[in-house]
Amino acid sequence: MSILDRILRGKIRYGRLTIISHDGETSHYGERVAGWPDVTLRLQSSSAVRRILLNPRLGMGESYMDGGVSVDDDDIMGFVELIRRNNPWENGGEIGDPKPLRKLLGQILSPLTQLNSLANSKSNVAHHYDVSNDFYQMWLDEDMQYSCAYWSEADATLDQAQMAKKAHIAAKLALEPGQKILDIGCGWGGMALYLNRVADVEVLGITLSEEQLKLARERAEAAGVSDKVHFELLDYRVLAKRAPGYFDRIVSVGMFEHVGVPQFDTFFRACANLLKDDGVMLLHTIGRLGKPGSTDAFTRKYIFPGGYIPALSETLAASEKVKLIHSDIENLRLHYAMTLREWYARVRANRDDIITQYGERFYRMWIFYLAGATAAFEWGGMCNYQIQYIRNRRSLPITRDYIGEAECQSSKI
Repeated sequence: MSILDRILRGKIRYGRLTIISHDGETSHYGERVAGWPDVTLRLQSSSAVRRILLNPRLGMGESYMDGGVSVDDDDIMGFVELIRRNNPWENGGEIGDPKPLRKLLGQILSPLTQLNSLANSKSNVAHHYDVSNDFYQMWLDEDMQYSCAYWSEADATLDQAQMAKKAHIAAKLALEPGQKILDIGCGWGGMALYLNRVADVEVLGITLSEEQLKLARERAEAAGVSDKVHFELLDYRVLAKRAPGYFDRIVSVGMFEHVGVPQFDTFFRACANLLKDDGVMLLHTIGRLGKPGSTDAFTRKYIFPGGYIPALSETLAASEKVKLIHSDIENLRLHYAMTLREWYARVRANRDDIITQYGERFYRMWIFYLAGATAAFEWGGMCNYQIQYIRNRRSLPITRDYIGEAECQSSKI
């Protein structure tokens, strides 16, 4: 405990963390402050401490999953918030020089974890999305939107915020009836079905998840629009060779995080070639507030193998190479944090059903992941970007007024 004690003494100032060791020793860190978490962590064995100290990036998460560490009232969200909130990304003070060795290791090792070939991409997607549709239906909104919602009103429900997100994206696409739309990473089909409903457009949604494909097709059939909204198990790289210049619009929501830096140039070249000369694209992706980094070890191992959260600089550098003009960029700074808190609460509300179907270790993995992600968006370096691209500078109105007007219209449909 002595090494762990020295580390935590300098990290926790506000809020209270109580740690109870396996032999009953109790340690307190920080001071109780209104509005800050008050959390009790129990170390169930001496091996849990060694595991955390030897590999902090994985040790805490794995120990929690395996029961070596527990949190009273199952408040893993409070524990993670306490750590992150005391050490926010926006800490003031002088900005030091980068550490050369860490920078070099990142440059060498990060791309090796993101080699998403055609085969790897499908297996990586299956790891996360093919758990089962039933699992995601337990805690997502009714339309199964698995990406950052848009909280235009702070007291909105999750369903309302996800509907607002779809309207916000549709407005930025400036849709016209009869246009051909490509949805890259279409999920369970909600966005494609929404765009067809509000704008009378034809949509092709592509995914690498067989579970998502099955449900998306069922939803299109049930809505009676399977002649206008099609879904295919297809990689964007394959489609780019089949349909150059075919689409008026491209939308991609929550998929770019799975591409990986080595494929950034390929992704944007494919998108540029799939678009018509006057086409418009909307990319909705998690991003970093600062410079390029690396995927945390827990997320890479258990949640999104092959995934990477891009810095805005990396995204724009890749898209600039193929003459995609970034005509509008919006940073949804806190919207994903609000979304994740809703998901976390819903997963906890379904605790018993999830444990019955998937096991307690799986449940603990998910709430640890969602808690960590929430803290990363509230106090860490994560955000969400919406980047609008055009191929021709005259493709859209020269002011943003049309976006708000279109959102108002879609809300009436």
